[in-house]
Amino acid sequence: MPRSAVDITTDKVSRPHVVILGAGCSRAACPNGDANGRKLPLMNDFLDTIQPLRPRLEAVGIPLEGRNFEDVYSDLHQTGRAEVEREVELIVRRYFESLCLPNEPTVYDYLLLSLREKDVIATFNWDPFLIQAVERNAGWSNRLPNLLFLHGNVMAGHCLRHEIPVQAPIHMRCPKCGGPLRQSRLLYPVSQKNYESDPVISASWNELQSDLKESIMVTIFGYGAPKSDTAAVELLRNALGDRPVNQIEIIDIRPEAELRDLWEPFIEAHKYHYKIRHSFHDSWIAKHPRRTGEAFKLQYWDAEFIGSNPIPRSSTFEELWKWFDILLQEEERQSRRRGADS
Repeated sequence: MPRSAVDITTDKVSRPHVVILGAGCSRAACPNGDANGRKLPLMNDFLDTIQPLRPRLEAVGIPLEGRNFEDVYSDLHQTGRAEVEREVELIVRRYFESLCLPNEPTVYDYLLLSLREKDVIATFNWDPFLIQAVERNAGWSNRLPNLLFLHGNVMAGHCLRHEIPVQAPIHMRCPKCGGPLRQSRLLYPVSQKNYESDPVISASWNELQSDLKESIMVTIFGYGAPKSDTAAVELLRNALGDRPVNQIEIIDIRPEAELRDLWEPFIEAHKYHYKIRHSFHDSWIAKHPRRTGEAFKLQYWDAEFIGSNPIPRSSTFEELWKWFDILLQEEERQSRRRGADS
């Protein structure tokens, strides 16, 4: 760790860094497909990627060419063909359940290790990559960020026996009561997405809105805020427009002008700092892992120049964990010091 890296013992920031993920993050993690070469679908190439969907939808007379999958699914819902809806969701679920991260570290691993337990990752993605990354890094440390699933997830289960629904990997038992977990629903017609009607999704959104209002930084990684998902866009707009945010960062490969137009209603550039990055490795998270809030405070509030401490692009988890051990040990020393002082 270079001498210019942030010292958490003197500059600790407790406000969370909130990261919002879309499908572009999964594409960045697996640009050549998953461990078995399966492509990560985006909404605009969904029907070509998950090929069994096209003939099934054509058979019920729904127009497909040039259309977003969510719009197509809304049309299917309006036909009242519940059996076809169930079949389509099963096809989608089975495809995403089949996906698996490559054996070497990916963007998901770097992202998880670079955030602390005070931080939050909220994902719109159905794929299992985030939970897979948590499980394979859990042996290094449990000091990983909180996870929120905003549209359900094939690997996330839930338990409704509690006032606030509990979420955990679907193959586990409920960590509170030991009961079995239920699968998340994945597909909703975009014209009728009412997140308040689903207790699990509603709880995730409520927590996200609270976290956003407390956050010091927000990173939006590979999420396009589609106009078709009006409920999600409105919820994000309300949360981002009613908070003391200091930094918004957008990680996306699309042209900068397009991204500015897309996010202008959210970031209100005249009020907030914001940056557009075309690679995760150029982001605050990658350059100041586990110290993003502290680095931002020093650089913008205290007008102090700081150097970066970039994540090494390691080929093995052992190398990666060894590098992160230095940061983790500093955090644990500070925790012990606080405990001794209390």
